[in-house]
Amino acid sequence: MELRKIGKFIAQERKAHDITQEKLAEMLDVSDRAVSKWERGICMPSTAIMSKLCEIIDCSINELFCGERLDEMSEKKMLEKNLLEMATLKEQRDKELLNLEIVIGVLVSIVMITGIFLAAYAEMQDWTRVVLIIAGVIPFAISMFYLLRIEQIAGYYKCEKCGHKYIPNYWSVFFAMHVNRTRHMKCPKCGKKSWQRKVLK
Repeated sequence: MELRKIGKFIAQERKAHDITQEKLAEMLDVSDRAVSKWERGICMPSTAIMSKLCEIIDCSINELFCGERLDEMSEKKMLEKNLLEMATLKEQRDKELLNLEIVIGVLVSIVMITGIFLAAYAEMQDWTRVVLIIAGVIPFAISMFYLLRIEQIAGYYKCEKCGHKYIPNYWSVFFAMHVNRTRHMKCPKCGKKSWQRKVLK
C-alpha cells in the first residue's frame, strides 16, 4: 500500500464530491488535521472509520487501499494482492510485538530483581527496604498486564485437536496454564481443551 497514492486518491475523491477537509472531518468525527495527514500520505484512516469514509467518497475499501478506481477484473486481482500484503504486515507487526514483549519482560525483571537484591543485602533502614521492594515489584506487576495483552493479540493460537487458529480473549490467556508461549485453553471451534501453541502465520 502506497500512502501517498492513497492520500492523493482521498483528496481527489473528496474534491470530486465537493467536500472540504473540514466537512469530511466533521462527517467522520475526526480533526481536519487528521484528514490533512491522510491526504499528504503521512498515515492511513483508522479501520473504525474506513467503511464510513468509503461510503462518503463512494469507493470500495479495496479501491481505497489501491488509491485508484478499479474495474471488476482489476478489483479481484488487487483484492488478492492487498489481502496478501495485509497478512504480511500483520505477521511483521506480530513479530515486532513479541520481540518487544521479551525486551520489556527482561527489563522489568532486572529492575525487580535488583530492587529485591539491594533490599536484602545493602545496609539501610527498614522503611527504605520496603520502598525499594515496592518500587521493583509494582512496575513488574503493571507490565505483566501489558505483556499478556501482547501475548493475546500477536499471532494466533493453534488448537492441537482440530488445527483451528484463533485469537483468544484476554481472560482466557490470563487464566490459562502455560509453558513459554504454549497455553492450555479451550478451542472456540471444537470446544476441547488442549495445549495450544503460538503461531504467527
